[in-house]
Amino acid sequence: MPETSNSPVEKLDGVLERIIYSNPENQFCVGELREESGLTHTVTGIMPNVQCGETLSLEGGWETHRQHGRQFKVSSCTSTLPASVYGIRKYLGSGLVPGIGKTYAGKIVEKFGKDTFEVIEQHSARLREVEGIGPKRAHEIKKAWDTQRASREIMLFLQTYGVSVRNCLRLVKRYGNQAKAILMEDPYTTAREIDGIGFKTADQIARNLGFGFSSPERIEAGLLHVLKDKEGEGHTALPRDYLLEESSRLLEVEQQEIEPHLGNLVENQFMVIPEGTGLLQLPVNRMREMSIARQVGRLKSTGSCLPPIKVDIAIDWAQKRSHIQFAPEQAAALRHALESKICILTGGPGTGKTTILRSLVEILRAKKLRIALASPTGRAAQRLSESTRHKASTLHRLLKFDPAKGGFTANEEHPLNCHYLVVDEASMLDTGLAAAMLRAVPADAHLLLVGDVNQLPSVGPGNVLNDLIQHAGIPVVRLQQVYRQREESNIVTTAHAVLGGQASPPRIANGLEGLEPRWDLQFVPAPEPTRCLQLVESLIAEWIPGRLKTYDPIREVQVLAPMHRGTVGIKQINTVLQKRLNPGSKGISFGDTVYSVGDRVIQTRNNYDKNIFNGDMGIVSAVLPDAGTLAVDFDGREVDLERMELVDLELAYAISVHKSQGSEFPIVVLPILKQHFLLLQRNLLYTAITRGRRKVFVIGDPAAWAMAVRNTEQAQRYTALPPRLEEV
Repeated sequence: MPETSNSPVEKLDGVLERIIYSNPENQFCVGELREESGLTHTVTGIMPNVQCGETLSLEGGWETHRQHGRQFKVSSCTSTLPASVYGIRKYLGSGLVPGIGKTYAGKIVEKFGKDTFEVIEQHSARLREVEGIGPKRAHEIKKAWDTQRASREIMLFLQTYGVSVRNCLRLVKRYGNQAKAILMEDPYTTAREIDGIGFKTADQIARNLGFGFSSPERIEAGLLHVLKDKEGEGHTALPRDYLLEESSRLLEVEQQEIEPHLGNLVENQFMVIPEGTGLLQLPVNRMREMSIARQVGRLKSTGSCLPPIKVDIAIDWAQKRSHIQFAPEQAAALRHALESKICILTGGPGTGKTTILRSLVEILRAKKLRIALASPTGRAAQRLSESTRHKASTLHRLLKFDPAKGGFTANEEHPLNCHYLVVDEASMLDTGLAAAMLRAVPADAHLLLVGDVNQLPSVGPGNVLNDLIQHAGIPVVRLQQVYRQREESNIVTTAHAVLGGQASPPRIANGLEGLEPRWDLQFVPAPEPTRCLQLVESLIAEWIPGRLKTYDPIREVQVLAPMHRGTVGIKQINTVLQKRLNPGSKGISFGDTVYSVGDRVIQTRNNYDKNIFNGDMGIVSAVLPDAGTLAVDFDGREVDLERMELVDLELAYAISVHKSQGSEFPIVVLPILKQHFLLLQRNLLYTAITRGRRKVFVIGDPAAWAMAVRNTEQAQRYTALPPRLEEV
């Protein structure tokens, strides 16, 4: 430990020569500072976003570290751009500005000397006077310079409020150079407009800027935040009393002080009251739900574009083509799909959904009809394409999102060019995506929604598939009989046993050494968290490569964990598996994560500019540490990600069960413990099991398995869609 003197606060000025260590998450830095006299010192402390070559004015005190010797411990840091030619060259050559490395830094400084910064900021076109810099590079240098300057100002402004680097980057990305001014005027704006900036962060800034505890701005921002925040739990609307209760808890203000502000928000249309519901919701959710109901009514009431089809003959033809005698419920499913403008097909694994879809597609193709197949995720779309032998795509790509317009190109005015649309994994449809999809269906086309209502509901707000089944008055076929059972298969039978409430875990093995490579679902007892984590690591890093040699532990094995935190949480599992499966590779740091070539990653938000979406998974294919960028191979399509875009990337050796929806993996590993009790539900366990295509390994506490099977209480989702559907 360092030995600190009791001397008063001292000052130290100089140029930052070298950064020895930097933590981008909390901005803690260890570096070497060179005074004007030429003396160099080790400095350590919070120094937001500093770069080599900057002139720093530091306050703090000297201390002697037992290992590292005498160093200056920083209590405050003020940064100015370097004034000397030496400092300017070092600053630009540090890699701070993409497009300027050491070579170009030398050329630019040689050309402009002490006027370099003024040229970049005020006369960037003059950069073209430097050999090798054309119009494009000059523009990129100016753009990167402005972004970095805005980022620095925001970080210095927010350092006293404990705002993370990730959120600083989100602010700069959204508001650019206006970020500081917007925060000063109304910090609550950030909580409303930027995903990832929570009310508490905005509130902390506002309180420090002098906004009152019971100010109208604070209370109204809190009410809107609760409505928005509860979308994360699937709600598109909230009962009045629930909204007031949650807002009171958040604001620490009595409900009677909050209630009068509801009228103001409704009057100014920041929130609305859907007719006949007694609920309150954000206008965007009301618009989406009304659109869903209106489009369902439109499809139900308009004629069909399909030519006359003799359904009985078509079904018989499909049976002969597939060499399968359809069960009555399967034949009924095909009949409804061919005769109804809009219908729903639901059923669990092995109940024949794939057989029905393949036969439907063959019948429609025989009639020379245009068919569109889609799913909310890329992996599900790929499976749909393989099973039907017909091209399928994600809904986002089918609907063609236009970043410039901020919406989908396909809509009611410009519908999809198809006679029949099939949407698989429809349980994943949230309110926004469902509304966009329905708007794009031609009025005379047919729509078939296929999904498993026993899976977890959509990650986004709404309960669309269930609401349509219960309230839309459209044909629904439920496939219940299990047909697909490979010899000695346990995945399908266990999944249906879970739905049936059978609480006993599957085939139990005596440790990893007791596992049988031929069985497809097995349970390894490990009730203690540390032991559970050890077995997860050993299974993936040793047993699977040793006993199941054809499987790649990074690309073909997926851990599904119920929780993010804890000993056996997603974060810890990712740390352990990355270190074990992909050690020693050169990488780049973002926050407390290092991304290296070969790492398995997942996109956590839609990025329409790069055409990648929440839940897309890939492998890091290249890293450029100096530029702070990397490339990710998303199922054969390489995407370059800039540093600001890394805020939406996470390691994916382990992901949540919710994130796995719509995907199947060759091997699934599921840790399950009693510590996960808050999330142990039957539909979560069922969803996790059915993600495994070849093998499922469950490691944990048999009692936790039983808890999950018995817990059938699904959290209620408040939506205003049912009464809208019942009106059409």
